[in-house]
Amino acid sequence: MVAVLLVVSSVAYGQSGGQTTIIDDWSQIAIPPPPELRSVTVNSTTTALLILDMQNNLTDPSVRPRAAMSIPAISFLLSKARAHSMLVVYSNTPGASPSDIVSALSPLPGDPVVRSGVDKFFRTDLEQILADHGIRTVIVTGTAANGAVLYTATGAALRGMKVIVPVDGMSAEPEYVEQYVAWHLLNSPGTRNAATLTRSDLILFTAD
Repeated sequence: MVAVLLVVSSVAYGQSGGQTTIIDDWSQIAIPPPPELRSVTVNSTTTALLILDMQNNLTDPSVRPRAAMSIPAISFLLSKARAHSMLVVYSNTPGASPSDIVSALSPLPGDPVVRSGVDKFFRTDLEQILADHGIRTVIVTGTAANGAVLYTATGAALRGMKVIVPVDGMSAEPEYVEQYVAWHLLNSPGTRNAATLTRSDLILFTAD
């Protein structure tokens, strides 16, 4: 009898229209206005540049053009970071190695390289590396925006760090994914009080 009542109730709910879902309303959802990109000044002694999963196989322009297009912006930031003796930390996907990182962004001897899935804090010593260097702010770059960038940025924010994401230094296919991640970083409870969206040329470095 209970099963019959549940079926009747479900049919009645369906026939009455019920509450529409996000899938039903998908085409009617308005796109939020683009967020403002902010200029930001970072202290090079307490800031680290994270370069996540920028491997040859993940930046092939014939397959992932957005990732390939982000290399110059990340390279620009890397040059600035090197000039200010800033900590640079790299990551690889689980099956890759430092030699798989694109040559334009190659780590130097002594640069930490962690290896994990989308969250680069997961089962790595990334948290300890940052703590040992007194890092309070991370600049997060890499691919994919909805993978390593999003989850590592969230992990950093949940650990009390400020997170800076230059939108020209994160990538994903298709472009909608980058759009979603930019919105998510500024609106998610995990990152909205810690994240700043910027562009590589809007980041200034100081040793003060």
